[in-house]
Formats: sequence, structure tokens, C-alpha cells
Amino acid sequence: MAIPVPTRQLFIDGDWRQPIKNNRIPVINPATEETIGHIPAATAEDVELAVRAARRVVNRGHDWASASGAHRAKYLRAIAAKVTERKDELARLEAMDSGKPLDETAWDIDDVAACFEYYAGLAEALDAKQKAPIALPMEQFKSHVLKEPLGVVGLITPWNYPLLMATWKVAPSLAAGCAAILKPSELASLTCLELGQICKDVGLPAGVLNILTGLGTEAGAPLASHPDVDKIAFTGSTVTGSKIMSSASQLVKPVTLELGGKSPIVVFEDVDLDKAAEWTAFGCFWTNGQICSATSRLIVHENIADAFLDRLVKWVKNIKVADPFEEGCRLGAVISQGQYEKVLKFIDTAKSEGATVLCGGSRPERLKKGYYIEPAIITDVTPSMQIWREEVFGPVLCVKTFSSEAEAIELANDTHYGLGAAVISNDLERCERVTKAFRAGIVWVNCSQPCFCQAPWGGTKRSGFGRELGEWGIENYLNIKQVTQYTSNDPWGWYQSPSKL
Repeated sequence: MAIPVPTRQLFIDGDWRQPIKNNRIPVINPATEETIGHIPAATAEDVELAVRAARRVVNRGHDWASASGAHRAKYLRAIAAKVTERKDELARLEAMDSGKPLDETAWDIDDVAACFEYYAGLAEALDAKQKAPIALPMEQFKSHVLKEPLGVVGLITPWNYPLLMATWKVAPSLAAGCAAILKPSELASLTCLELGQICKDVGLPAGVLNILTGLGTEAGAPLASHPDVDKIAFTGSTVTGSKIMSSASQLVKPVTLELGGKSPIVVFEDVDLDKAAEWTAFGCFWTNGQICSATSRLIVHENIADAFLDRLVKWVKNIKVADPFEEGCRLGAVISQGQYEKVLKFIDTAKSEGATVLCGGSRPERLKKGYYIEPAIITDVTPSMQIWREEVFGPVLCVKTFSSEAEAIELANDTHYGLGAAVISNDLERCERVTKAFRAGIVWVNCSQPCFCQAPWGGTKRSGFGRELGEWGIENYLNIKQVTQYTSNDPWGWYQSPSKL
């Protein structure tokens, strides 16, 4: 059941502020194609206000940046509690905004609360790590490290997990003591704006988190290039990530980039067909196929290919494509008309290049409105085809067979991307060999897509660099300061003392 969309402004310096140019962007429900509300459209002038507010927070002596991790943890836990309290509302808003099944968005909101709780614990642990001694080879010196907040950080996040992807950046940056400016995707910003209200409700100090909705060119670009922003963390397309990296390089500004993917799933001949088929389907079609780590290239052993694909088609045809609020929905609408047309064009191009659509790939007959695409399996694919090499970001799985372990690894690694990879086999020694051979930042063994906030997340090659989540996530927002002290009462003695001349 849909709910009313709250009317929000930009969240700057602890309060709601109308965009300086007073522009707004329509919110389209991808499941119905209806306009359900509007969000504020920030521009460079609003970015300037947000940066000033954040900069005040990180100035020396402010009670946020200089406070203990335990002090900050109280706010993070309060945010987690408020997210849990509002779970049903937030899940419904996100399903309306993104087209994802309600069961998925409810799961995502649980993960949001868990992530804030987790980084509250790491904020507390940070206190114990301050001034940890470093062993030195010279006894007249002692040394330790201070871990200090980087300062003002710009966080630019995508539309496929609107609040969760924002939380992956907001929670660790706040835990570290930074002040953050969040710029979510204009295609799905509703729950990110509600995070502003949650922060207001729990009394988060003004300026600690600022939220600017708007277009990438009008709000994201000025944020990425602002000289008073100390770091940019970005999740999104490789093309946009390259532009952000280029902009940041002009100011020698650190960036963390979590970009695209074209991840493989390798299925060997010794598997249970049904278990492997379900994980293969889940690995590609979870989140409506719109996930950067989707294992969208199936590499299956030739001895079982026909039997496996027969089972896989049955699993995929059983996936319920429906309105996100319909009970049992497991695949909703893709995010926008533009994405809908892009995915269909990928499928048409594959057919024109000689590939075969084994199932799916078109609008379900019963759904007359909304950006729905039945999950597609595409065979007769060659490594040179666009569908094999480029990220579709939709419910499309392409298939190739292999005859040897070496061939499977070569096919898996033959990509510009390196975010995720999966191997399914009952031979755990083989799984270990393949895991080591994969050129990817994340490897799943006998599964695909599970993600936990305690474990690192990130890729290699054109999938970006840096790691989010776990202890690695908070380290993204900390400056490491070495402090070394001379402790001897004796003179250093390198130069001849003037008193002896």
C-alpha cells in the first residue's frame, strides 16, 4: 500500500532550507509511471552553504570533530533506533521511489539500522586505538599514532540502494568525526531526505550531516570540485567516477570509487542443479538486476550446460514480476524510462549480433504500465558481444560454456571490471584455487551477493578502488598522524655545541 510522500527541502546546517533557485524535480514511481511528489534541486549556491556549515563543524575545538568516539556513537545509535522505529514507512517510500520489491526494501532498512549500530561500535573502539605506542629501534624516542577526522567529506550515492548506500558512507564518516554532505541520486532521494529528519529528531549537531538532492551536473559536480571538501566518496557509473577522479586530482583530493561491474559466476559440473540455479538467478536478478556486483555472466561447464539451463529457466520463469507492493513480488520495475529503454536496447543489440534470448527480456503482458522487464537469459554469446562486455544494470543474464578450469578462469577475468565473482562447486579445493585466480575485490563461494557490513566491499580495475564497510570503511575518513617524542635528558649531539667552541 502506497503512502503520501513528505514534502522536504534541502537539509543544510541542521534545518530544512529552500533551494536558492527554488527548483524542484518530479519523483516518478517506476511501477506506475505516476508523479508522486517533488524533491528540491540544489545548485552550486546551495553546495556553498552546505560546505560552509560542514566546515564550521570540523574547525578546531568543535564539539563534534574533537569529541570522543563514544560521544559520536550515542548519536549513531539514536539514528539506528529511529530508523528501526520508522522501518515500515521508510521501506514503503523506497519501494515507491525505486521500484524494488517491498520485501527487499524492508530488508535494506534493517541493514541501514544495523550499519549505524556497527559504526557506533567502531567509533567507541576508535578511542582505545588513540595513542597506541609504536615499537622503535631507538630507546630515546617514543612514538604513537593519532587517528583524526579527515574533515569535510562529499558523499555521492546511487539509486539502486538509496538509503543503504548512503548509510555505507554516512555512518563511517560520522563515526570518524567528519562532517558530511550527502548528494543522493535524483532518481531516488526520498529516504535520504527522511534521514535528514531523523538526524534532526535525534539532535545531531547542526552541520554534521547536510543533504543536497538535485542533478549530478548542478549539485554533484560542484560538490566534487569544491576546494573546501577534503574527500569525495562516490558510488555509481565508471564514466561519472572517472570525471570525479579527474576533478579531484586538480586539488590532489582523495577519492574512494565504487563503480560498475560485469561479474562472472562459474558453475562447475559437480553441483546440485537446483541450488546452483537459485544462486545464479539471485546473483543476477536480485534488486531488479540493478546492482553493480550482479553476477550477470554465467560461465557453466559444457557437460551440464543443457540440464542446468533447463533448470535455470524454470527457476527464472517462477520469479514473480509484479508491483513492488504485491505479495510475493520478487522483481519490480527498473528505475526509470531511460533505464528501461537502455536495457531493452542491450537485448535487441544482442539479438542482432547473433545471440539467443532463451527466456524473458520483454514487458510482462499483464503489466500495462511501469518499467517492467521479465528476467532474461541470453545464450549463444561470444566474448566480443556488447552484452558480454558491458554493464547492463538490468535483469539480464548472459551465458557461455567452458570445458576446463583454466578456460573458466580466463573467461571470468576477461573483463575491464573487477568488483565481484562467484564460483559454485562441491570441490572446495577447486573453489579455493578459483578464488585466488579471480581478479576481483569480492568473491562468493557457493552463493552470490550476500553482503555484511563487517566485511570489506570494493573492486579492482575499472570497478574502482578503496574499500567500504568493516574497519576499512572508517579508515576512509581518518587522517593518520604520527607523533614522535624525544625523551632523553641528554643533548642530541649531532652538531658540536656552541658552548664548547
